[in-house]
Order: sequence, then C-alpha cells, then structure tokens
Amino acid sequence: MKQVAAAKIRRAEIAQKKARPYADALAEMLRDLIAAVTSVDHPFMRAGRPGTPAGIILISSDKGLAGAFNSNVVGAAEAFARKQSAVEYYTIGTKARNAVRRWGLPDRHSWPLGAPSKIDTARDVARVATDDFNRGSISEIVLVSQQLVTMMSQRPRTRKLVPILKEELQNSLPASEPFDSAQDKLRERSPQRGLSLSKPESKGAIEFAPSPEFVLSRLLPKYLEFTIYSAMLETDAAFFAAQLVAMTNATDNASKLIDELTIQMNNARQAAITKELLEIVGGAEALGVE
Repeated sequence: MKQVAAAKIRRAEIAQKKARPYADALAEMLRDLIAAVTSVDHPFMRAGRPGTPAGIILISSDKGLAGAFNSNVVGAAEAFARKQSAVEYYTIGTKARNAVRRWGLPDRHSWPLGAPSKIDTARDVARVATDDFNRGSISEIVLVSQQLVTMMSQRPRTRKLVPILKEELQNSLPASEPFDSAQDKLRERSPQRGLSLSKPESKGAIEFAPSPEFVLSRLLPKYLEFTIYSAMLETDAAFFAAQLVAMTNATDNASKLIDELTIQMNNARQAAITKELLEIVGGAEALGVE
C-alpha cells in the first residue's frame, strides 16, 4: 500500500497542477468583473432564507488506512455544525457518508470521491446544492475539505461558498503574482536578450461584451463548480500523502516489532537450551555418571 500510494500521489499532483492555471484565470476574471459591476441580480449574491439549515459539502476519501485524515475533516464539519441550529449534509466520499449515518442524520445526497469523472461529480454536487439554495431549503453552502499543506501535513479547511458577498469574494480569491516579479522570471527563462514587456493597462480600461453583470451571472456557477472540483483533486492528493505517511510509519513499526519479537524468541530459545543442558547435567550427576 505504501508503494501504491507513492505511485498514485504523483498522478494526483499532476491533475491538481493542470487545474491550477484555470483556477488562476477564473479568479482573475472574477476579480475584474467584481471591480467593474455595481450590482448583480443573481441568487448567489443574495443572503439565504433565515431560519433554514446550513448546507455542508463534506469531502472525505473512500478508503481508510490513512491515519487521522478522515477523522480530522469529519471533526471539522462536526465542529462547524455545532455552531448552527441545523445543517444538511452533501457528502463526497464513503467515509463522510458513513460518518453522517453514524450521527443519525439522513444522507440526502452522497457521491463517491473515486468516480471516473470528478468534474461531472462536481457539477452534480453544485447543481443539487444550488437548487436547494435557490428553493430556500438551505441558507448557505459551506465546503469542508482537506488542504494539502505539505507531503507530511494535511489540514481541514472550512469555507463558505454561497452566498457570495462582494467583499468576501475579493478577499477570498488568491492574489495574482505581481507583474514586476513575473516579468523578472520571464526574462530569466527567455533566451532572447533585450526582451521588453509593458505593464498591463488598468482594469478600468477593460471592456466586457456583453455586460459585466451578464458575464458574472454566468461565471458564478462555474466558480462554485470548479471550487468543488479543485477541492476534490486536493483531497485526493492529500489522502494519498496521508496514506503514504501512515503506511511508512506502519512499515517502520512492523520492522521494529519484528526485531523485538526476534530478540524475545532468541532469548526464549536460549533459555530453553540452557534449561535442557542443566537438566542433563543434573541427571548425570544424580546417576554418578562421569
């Protein structure tokens, strides 16, 4: 399992890196649009119905043997739920579904993490949660998933996705790389000399066709879908990293246990041999045999 996890984590990291340019472009587009619009008539930009339960999208793995990986993210969802009057769960991953069932809550919607197409799963999750939010069945959509900090560390993260307030969205989007830094890196990588780059124009000079409000209303559902999809990819990579660490520790512990048991076996065997020799010598002396 250690070798399998080491092989799979590489593919999971490649998939996550391939999705990163799209995430950066989507974040930049949202930042430009929000700076250009005054108001958007979209359900995501309005507060949910008060008194309704919060919707939690809980993402875990389908399998275990990864240390405290699943229990940590389930514990984060449970901690958030204790602060709410009522919650509804949308679970992705077998471990999340089983945890919700153990709590005695109905698993209204559940999807496997290891589905053949994660983007289709993310679209289905976003569609179901969006329909419930638009109908007023839930007051907000909250995502609870694992964050891959390093290969040795994974941290559960709780994010409110909907409703989207203008100030919160601007603060939550990742900041783009400063132009001067990007320009320096490009000059270092470019074999041409004398390469000059001009700074981009101010965002106020950008023209949108059709209107920014129309584009933003189409982009917000895609933002929700891709946020869930990106969280699924990150959970996949974080799970294999946690499993690799857990199986490495299990291998080391098994090796130590084998060494300890080998020493105990040798001691027991030596004690048995010594006891037999003493019995032979004692019997020989009792019979007077030289």
